[in-house]
Amino acid sequence: MTARKPNPAATAAHERLFPGHVSTLAVTDPELIEYFDNFAFDEALQHTQKLPERTRLMTQLAAMIAAGALAEYQVMLGAALTIGVTPVQAKEIVYQAVPYAGMARVFDFLHATNQVLTDRGIALPLEGQSTTGPGTRMEQGLAVQKQIVGEKAVDAMYANAPEDEQHIQRFLSGNCFGDHYTRTGIDVPTRELLTFAMLAALGGADAQVKGHVAANLNVGNTRATLLAVLTGLLPFIGYPRTLNALAALDANAPADTAPTTKKGNA
Repeated sequence: MTARKPNPAATAAHERLFPGHVSTLAVTDPELIEYFDNFAFDEALQHTQKLPERTRLMTQLAAMIAAGALAEYQVMLGAALTIGVTPVQAKEIVYQAVPYAGMARVFDFLHATNQVLTDRGIALPLEGQSTTGPGTRMEQGLAVQKQIVGEKAVDAMYANAPEDEQHIQRFLSGNCFGDHYTRTGIDVPTRELLTFAMLAALGGADAQVKGHVAANLNVGNTRATLLAVLTGLLPFIGYPRTLNALAALDANAPADTAPTTKKGNA
């Protein structure tokens, strides 16, 4: 039987990310690995050229956390560090996931990240990136929330929330934005890309995906950038969640020309 292996472009991309590594699946499942690697590391990447490689890896890591894909995350974290994602950026991706995926899911990823960094000889804890404290998190969080989401939208969220839900709005401002988005290590536009990737990968968060398409546009990320993020995620999160996120993208940032065919179902 003829040996099955990925094409030269996919092989070269794989070697760049995982130098000298041969997947055990290439031995046990050569047919799947041939066409998966051709798709994920060649065909899909041809449509992510508007996205820097480090940013693509960061959004893929964020999506893997949201999807609960711990083993794949550990492998891809090594690749991300290999191509230049910094330890601080790696930890900030995990921290950014807490308000979106929840600590119950993120807990194992935080420990896994610490283990990968420690194995690479990186001393923990890393230098702190927080810029707020108990007395400033609400004010600064509300300011960055309005920058990202829009002042009118945030004001409406507070105005429309019942009295017994006002604390949730304050949590969003002080915790989600005040504790997380004000951190250094990763800039706000990149944090919004990470959030978009996580929400797309979570599934069942269609309203939030739509909201963060608009938020990404507010902070300067373009339709082309968001489409490149989704294209890079597709091999790892599958078609249904990708198509749902595409619908949110099209609703908020339509293409210049209408498509000639309808999107398929999956």
